Amino acid sequence: MGGYTLVTRIRHIPSKILLPLLSRISRHGLRPHAGRALFFTPALVLLVLLVIYPVLQTIFLGFYLELPGGQRQFTGLDNYRAVLTDPATINVGNLPWPPPLGTLIHNALWIVIHLPISLFAGLWLALLLQETKGASVVKSCIFLGMVTPMIVGGVILRFLLEAGVGVVPSFFGVIGVRSLAVNWMVHRELLLLGLILGSVWLWTGFSLIVYSAGLTTIPKDYFEAARVDGTPPGRMFFRITFPLLKPLTLVIVVMTILWELKIFDIVVAATNFGGGVGADTLALQVYRFFFYDSNAGKAAVVASLLTLLTLISTSLILRRMAK
Repeated sequence: MGGYTLVTRIRHIPSKILLPLLSRISRHGLRPHAGRALFFTPALVLLVLLVIYPVLQTIFLGFYLELPGGQRQFTGLDNYRAVLTDPATINVGNLPWPPPLGTLIHNALWIVIHLPISLFAGLWLALLLQETKGASVVKSCIFLGMVTPMIVGGVILRFLLEAGVGVVPSFFGVIGVRSLAVNWMVHRELLLLGLILGSVWLWTGFSLIVYSAGLTTIPKDYFEAARVDGTPPGRMFFRITFPLLKPLTLVIVVMTILWELKIFDIVVAATNFGGGVGADTLALQVYRFFFYDSNAGKAAVVASLLTLLTLISTSLILRRMAK
């Protein structure tokens, strides 16, 4: 009975708060600015509770060391110094090759290799399928990589790169390249490159769909006028098509970089949490510090570093987009 009474009281709390507020608004009116602020209040509350507070708490945690019994000891920048000098983050001794090069370098390689390939592959396919019959079927097949869960994609990559059952080692064995006809999953010189190149098909569908939509917005009069002037197709692409697709290109670049910075599930599924040998990433390093080493301070430092890299890269690209 007491529980029922408590539930009843809780249910009446919103009405006790909202009804006086609404009656006051009806009597005195509401200024336009106050009305907008009231309208956005629920979203702002959720933003503070689910985004801003966790980010600030993570940054705060990076300055402390967890002690037995739930106690914390302030250590200043010791956690940051330990993470940035750790070979697991930046392995200067192995530069420029082979891996492991450190999680920060690995994520940078994802961006340097994966971004241009997936971007230009999507643009090329969009141009190729623009006037092709049955293009929607082909686009749907390519877009399957985007709707495939990344865990499943990692498992697929694992079977593609393993010797014996893998298509990639078998292909190189057929053409006679013996150095690549091996199990890519156990060779640190090939593991990282195999995962990066293999994940291109998982993301190319995104750039393909975005560019295909963008091509439909370009007036055909531009191309007809260029043909009348005798402009070759290559010059039309660099003078008309690509410049008009610049806003979409920046959107694809931002979304792709965000995806590459938080790479986690592909490496986990493909290597069975063994990516630390040669394909470890920043997101996986956070997991290792927190769950394997029980070091919440170092995990918070890597998470803060990942957040900072995301904000810097996104702000730079959005600033260029605004110009």
